[in-house]
Amino acid sequence: MPNLAPLTDHRTPSDLPAEAIEHGEVFTRRWMVDLILDLLGYTADLDLLGLTVVEPACGTGAFLKGIASRVSASCRIHGRRIVEASDTVKAFDLLERNVGASRTVVEEQLIADGWDRQDARLVARSWVTRSDYLLQPAPLRADFVVGNPPYIRLEDVPDDRMDAYRAACSTMGGRADVYVGFYEVALRSLKPGGRLGFICADRWMRNQYGRKLRRLVTRDFSIDLAMAMHDVDAFEEQVSAYPAVTIITNRGGRQGSAVAADTTRAFGAAEAEEFLAWYGSDDPAPVATPAYQAARMEHWFPEEDSWPTGSPARLAALEDLSERFRLLEDETTGTRVGIGIATGADKVFITDDAGLVEQDRLLPLAMVRDTTSGTLRWNGSFLVNPWTADGELVDLADHPRLSTYFRRHSEVLRKRYVAVKQPSRWYKTIDKVDHKLRARPKLLFPDMKLTIHPVLDEGGPEGLYPHHNLYFIVSDSWDMRVLGGLLLSKVAGAFVEAYAVRMRGGTLRFQAQYLRKIRVPAPEAIDEQDRAALRAAFDARDVDAATEAALRVYGLAELPD
Repeated sequence: MPNLAPLTDHRTPSDLPAEAIEHGEVFTRRWMVDLILDLLGYTADLDLLGLTVVEPACGTGAFLKGIASRVSASCRIHGRRIVEASDTVKAFDLLERNVGASRTVVEEQLIADGWDRQDARLVARSWVTRSDYLLQPAPLRADFVVGNPPYIRLEDVPDDRMDAYRAACSTMGGRADVYVGFYEVALRSLKPGGRLGFICADRWMRNQYGRKLRRLVTRDFSIDLAMAMHDVDAFEEQVSAYPAVTIITNRGGRQGSAVAADTTRAFGAAEAEEFLAWYGSDDPAPVATPAYQAARMEHWFPEEDSWPTGSPARLAALEDLSERFRLLEDETTGTRVGIGIATGADKVFITDDAGLVEQDRLLPLAMVRDTTSGTLRWNGSFLVNPWTADGELVDLADHPRLSTYFRRHSEVLRKRYVAVKQPSRWYKTIDKVDHKLRARPKLLFPDMKLTIHPVLDEGGPEGLYPHHNLYFIVSDSWDMRVLGGLLLSKVAGAFVEAYAVRMRGGTLRFQAQYLRKIRVPAPEAIDEQDRAALRAAFDARDVDAATEAALRVYGLAELPD
């Protein structure tokens, strides 16, 4: 924890890190507040005075109004005086005007509930503090943390305050938004069994800057609900923040069952009540209405690099497959996903001229254009190859034509980072050539395509070496046409679609990290009839036939949309 005092009423501005220019204030509608409190189980039938609830960034009191109403009702039910609730709520805000507004909201709610004005004022003042939640001098311990963390761009946070935040919050790496820190501090404050309920941007679930936070959640906590709210009128003003309601429980690192949900513009107070009824029931069946979809899963996704997107039913199906089948890349089967060669200067290292340099220095190269038809059709591209079969750079003195060619382009080659770093090896490509790869049967995947598009290179003497715009799969165990049929199917495509970045026009980026997400059965577990069906579908480029066979292999009746 950095040695910086929090913002409190008695501090002077010169004592404090500079405040954010923009405070990211987006205020939540009451029905949404009630939904989140209900999802958390923060209800008046409990003796709430025995439980601590924290609101990290209370703004003008939207969540505090709902909390005050429930604390008030709990006191009536359990025969407690409202002044006994002075320590049950801890709320924070950086802005004095918000502290005042929140205290007024609490006070007015308690008075409206019939409590003495002086007692109501005492409780309101004890609940709300002007302070920076991320820089508390001592750790808080909470049964519940609830709220709407601020949406603040990094460029709107002064350097000294951001430095303090990063020192206090280990998950705030890279371009992380401040709300990532709110998640971390809140999660670390939860008592065993404690629960967090935030409505907040969901970008941390997929973006690189959220990776450390995902790791923390995956390792130490349990995702109970992830409910996308992108089109819902959940706030007092319109925002473009891709919000989601997230419920996370401290179960000591044990992930329990989870619910994935998505909503439409039609989701409002009445639909929230319907969803709560389903959420609290034992009904295992997915639910789909014009306002929302939801599905239960045995577990949440264990990976930290990215969590998938898709309809709740699709996510539930993928979670089930992830539980039952192994990853595509697997030492047991000797299956590996890789990317083709990067040169750092394609205009120099790639040629269509078969007589450009010595014949043994030209390596037939597979390019994206060679895969377009679904059958590999080489268009005559070569890599001007500076590597020996032993993985060493060739001696240019032994290859005069190659030497002349490289020296003609030495100015371009020497400017590359890889050459600046190793000046004596100025003519190397970024990646080494693995000469064994050319001869191996492999499935090739263009890096950008609307749908998954595996293409077989049979290998052998006529095999090609992949360019870096192609990803490849090799295996010691798989019949590559059987595997190709599986990967041609919409089942395999669903894994990539759930994780991959979509470009303009819906084009998918087929990177190795997304191909590695695909789950497959053991090769020997597929019976001969299905193996034959997958081979035939792959050879015919018949996606529907491949999908039909894949559904049988995966034990699915259908693939949810």
